[in-house]
Amino acid sequence: MSTLATLAVLALAAIHSYILVLEMFLWTTPRATAAFGTSAEFAAGTKALAANQGLYNGFLAAGLVWGAVASDPVGSQVSVFFLVCVAIAGIYGAATASRKIIFVQTVPALAALALVLLAR
Repeated sequence: MSTLATLAVLALAAIHSYILVLEMFLWTTPRATAAFGTSAEFAAGTKALAANQGLYNGFLAAGLVWGAVASDPVGSQVSVFFLVCVAIAGIYGAATASRKIIFVQTVPALAALALVLLAR
């Protein structure tokens, strides 16, 4: 993969690592409730669900890092798989939770995917 594609994949991994931290460890803090547009009461009642969601974001981040550091052809193949997963998760999240997810998750995933595919 090209350096630019690798950096894009790693940037997306960093975003998902940050989401993991917000959902698993900071869910009930003002930072997370502001980021996700929830109330303190909602956050308290959904803490376990958010932690589970955060874990899945961690798996996405781990897969993206794997794709970025693995040598090709495996690296680009793994990157493509996880970028498609992120994009689909973003589309679903935008349809069911918040439309802003399309810009935070799907658009960056598709941009990184385009870079990875162009680097092949």
